[in-house]
Amino acid sequence: MEGHTVAYSQSTIIELMVPSYANFGGKVHGGTLMSLMDKVAYVCASKHASNYCVTVSVDNVEFLQPVEVGEVIKLMGSVNYVGRTSLVVGIKVVAENLQEGVSKHTNTCYFNMVAKSPDGKTAEVPALILKTQDDVRRFLSALQRKRLRTQDNEFMDKYRQDFIYDEASAELLHDQRCRVLLSAQK
Repeated sequence: MEGHTVAYSQSTIIELMVPSYANFGGKVHGGTLMSLMDKVAYVCASKHASNYCVTVSVDNVEFLQPVEVGEVIKLMGSVNYVGRTSLVVGIKVVAENLQEGVSKHTNTCYFNMVAKSPDGKTAEVPALILKTQDDVRRFLSALQRKRLRTQDNEFMDKYRQDFIYDEASAELLHDQRCRVLLSAQK
């Protein structure tokens, strides 16, 4: 299977932040931004895969600065990693105040997507052709996040199955802002 370069599927969405997007604090609601980020992730992943793609999870969602009503945001997406049927799309959001001519980086996150064939089964995706140092760095970063997520899931699975609060658990919690007050188990 041939591949596509990172540049092949890079996509940008630009949108004006209107009053209906505001939360109770008067800033653009994070859920609105997440929905827009999901759209650009879909565009990038589907273009690379030449198939329908679905969001499986989102990593490292960071809201760095608030987005104001009236600002124009630019959502830039790029396929950073591909597996056999999966893709990681990195999203960067920049907000611009047009009157003041000031731009600010407001959000970064990574969407984990899976390609689907017309029959609904997972579909193999083309390889990712890395042509720049940034392409390689982003691929390796996505690979590391994948490895850490796998380790984290294995750790949490251990705690979900037959969990017993013991000395090791107490040690993990000793300097945290919680108090353990377990009632006797029957």
